Amino acid sequence: MPDTPDPRYLAGIDLFNRGEFFEAHDVWEELWTDCPAADRRFYQSLIQAAVALYHWGRRNPAGAERLFASGRAYMAPFAPHHHGLAVDDFWRQVEAALADPPGPPPRIALTPGTP
Repeated sequence: MPDTPDPRYLAGIDLFNRGEFFEAHDVWEELWTDCPAADRRFYQSLIQAAVALYHWGRRNPAGAERLFASGRAYMAPFAPHHHGLAVDDFWRQVEAALADPPGPPPRIALTPGTP
């Protein structure tokens, strides 16, 4: 992870943690459009997780499940950590939030010193 993460990554995390999933998607999409090629799938998967949660909240379980599945698959190669994100833990939290009944909203807590 670079010494200073991209401010858009951090802003998206802040929005995501506040439950503002569509807004997090917007910020991360801007980052996705000009990030290095090696990170494109990582940011795309964050975007898909955020939109999956947004769809779930709007009672669109089919859309939520589809985006959850593709987002998790896109992020799998970045496990166990990427840009400070614990990949498996993140997707466990998202999966729990999309369950019936839903678990608590997922939260992203970056782990300093991880790739």
